[in-house]
Amino acid sequence: MKISQAGIDLIKRFEGCSLTPYLCPAGYWTVGYGHVIGIGKTKPEKQLYTQEEVDEFLRTDLARFERGVHRYCPVYLTQPEFDALVSFAYNLGLGTLQRSTLRQKILRNNKAGAAGEILKYNKAGGQVLKGLTRRREAEYRMFTKETNNAII
Repeated sequence: MKISQAGIDLIKRFEGCSLTPYLCPAGYWTVGYGHVIGIGKTKPEKQLYTQEEVDEFLRTDLARFERGVHRYCPVYLTQPEFDALVSFAYNLGLGTLQRSTLRQKILRNNKAGAAGEILKYNKAGGQVLKGLTRRREAEYRMFTKETNNAII
C-alpha cells in the first residue's frame, strides 16, 4: 500500500516547505518537507535546493515510512488508517511508532484505542505545542475516517 494524496497533503500542510536548510528544534538540519540533511550546529554547504530536489526527498522519505508502517503494523488497515500512521511516523520517527502503545493497540485490533493514542503525542520538551496538537487531531480524524476501501 502507498500513501494517498490526502495523506501527502496532510504531511505537506504540517511540515511546510523550505528550499533553504534550517535547524529544527531537535537539532537536525532540515530542508523541503522535513527532510533531514545533517545533524549538529555546522550548516550544510548547499544553501538553496530546488523544488524538484525537495519533491524527490519527499518521495524517497515517504517510501521509507510506508515500508516502516508495513513492517511495524502488519495488519488490516484502511487507506485513511495507513495514511495517518505514515504521517505520524514521518513526524515522530519509525522508532517512536515501533515502541508506541499506538502500535500495540493496532496489533491487538483495538483501532479505537489506537486512535486515542495518536492524540497523546502533542508535546516537545515536555510542553504541549499547538502545532503538534493540530497535527495529531488531523491524523486522528484521518485514522478514524470511514471507508469501504479497506486494504490489507
